[in-house]
Amino acid sequence: MSDASPAQKQNGHGHLRDIVYGAIDGSVTTFAIVAGVAGAGLSPFIILALGFANVLADGFSMAAGNYSGTKAELDDLNRLRRVEAGRIAREPERAREELRQILAGKGLCEDTLGHAVDEIARDPAHMLAMILEGSYGLSSVDPHPMRAALATFGAFLVAGMVPLLPFLLSLPQAFTVATLLTLATFFAIGAYKSRWSLSPWWRSGLETLGIGGVAAGIAYVVGSLFAI
Repeated sequence: MSDASPAQKQNGHGHLRDIVYGAIDGSVTTFAIVAGVAGAGLSPFIILALGFANVLADGFSMAAGNYSGTKAELDDLNRLRRVEAGRIAREPERAREELRQILAGKGLCEDTLGHAVDEIARDPAHMLAMILEGSYGLSSVDPHPMRAALATFGAFLVAGMVPLLPFLLSLPQAFTVATLLTLATFFAIGAYKSRWSLSPWWRSGLETLGIGGVAAGIAYVVGSLFAI
């Protein structure tokens, strides 16, 4: 099954980065709180209170930060579009020469270079998109700030709840269960991420598991120093 249809690829950015980023951060930060509080020997009530506060507050903070960052990216893209569109209108020959250099850098031979420049320059929108991509490395597809924020918050919320479930359900050996579930979540996130990478699923899973495991271990050791 293909990851996305051509229409989907043209209509907007994917949100893989937002989902993976939110999920990993949700798992790490919430389990860090669980591990730190459990290491300090505090009650499950405090674990749940601090954990839920983290999931909601930190998740919203991450979503807001991602929204602001993506909005800034979109604003900069629109600014450069306006600047380059005006330059194409005022200095068409210089814009054509820039387009020619971009296409030459992509490996077009001299025999086809002039024809390619003529064909692309027929449509100012296509010419603008090529210059933005070639000169600034910018995609012609607009990012969606609100979608990016919601993807981050949703992934943070789902993954961040995992370490809290054993305490919420009052399971025996809740911290041990939370540890195993969180490590499994780290591995699952990495394995999911491998669908869009060249790494095999198990290697990507182990890599994410290692990163999350180190963060969780540090939090538990620090919490243990304040055990009561």
